[in-house]
Amino acid sequence: MASVQDLKRRVRSITNTRKLTRAMELVASARLRRAQARIEAMRPYADRMLELMGGVAQAAGAVRLPLLEQREDVQRVAIVPITGDRGLAGAFNAQVLRRAFALRREAEAEGKQVVFFSSGKKAQSTLRFRRLEVGHAWTGFSDKPSYADAQAMSHALAEAFVNREVDRVVVVYNAFVSPLVQKVTVSEVLPVPTEVLQGETEEEYEHRYSPDFIYEPEPEEILARLLPVYVETELYRALLESAASEQGARMTAMRNASKAAGELIDNLTLAMNRARQAEITQEILEVVAGADALAG
Repeated sequence: MASVQDLKRRVRSITNTRKLTRAMELVASARLRRAQARIEAMRPYADRMLELMGGVAQAAGAVRLPLLEQREDVQRVAIVPITGDRGLAGAFNAQVLRRAFALRREAEAEGKQVVFFSSGKKAQSTLRFRRLEVGHAWTGFSDKPSYADAQAMSHALAEAFVNREVDRVVVVYNAFVSPLVQKVTVSEVLPVPTEVLQGETEEEYEHRYSPDFIYEPEPEEILARLLPVYVETELYRALLESAASEQGARMTAMRNASKAAGELIDNLTLAMNRARQAEITQEILEVVAGADALAG
């Protein structure tokens, strides 16, 4: 049985750990509110982008653009897992990587090659440890991604797709549902899905846009300019969703850790009190035995 002093040291150590987890929970909670605000501010822009692309695509008709090329013989698939730069967030990073590796196994079973473009230090270190092919790795902005970060990722992925280094690009990330729930999401960003260009029906399009509407420059050129922006927007949305999910997961993990630490402190305090009581009882017995010996 541990001594009272050992138990005191353990209680002191766990109490300090609980202070740390509580502080991290508060920090994650504050960052989560900011991340949610950024997502809400970004959604109207993303929705308007989809409306604009649908309208321009209707006006442009059938066009052949590099980012729209649907390749029948897909040889190489790029998988982009978006993780955090730090741990202590429960299963946040592990579930994204688990899904990315499942996609890799499925692609390789179909005879396709897989190359990773990772975001976040956790993905980078895991892929490096497994010695998997990595085309590019981005780190340092998982907590607070900027649009410039999404642009850098988009340019690298689009260049690899246009140059036929890859034939398909899939992004895997945690979509934010609530601080307690993060949903692993798989999104194909390249080639740009045809559903994105369908937009409104012809009747809705004619109702929204006048038949005499004149485009300057031509709709094909506008669409060619919008497609890269669409890819950037989708990646930025994924980065923001992942950032909010990371803070929600960390806040929940730290809250659970604080709760577990409190329960452990209670159990150790009870054990410490019992050990102290046993020591006192032993001392009393020794005093009584000594007194009896002197009396005898």
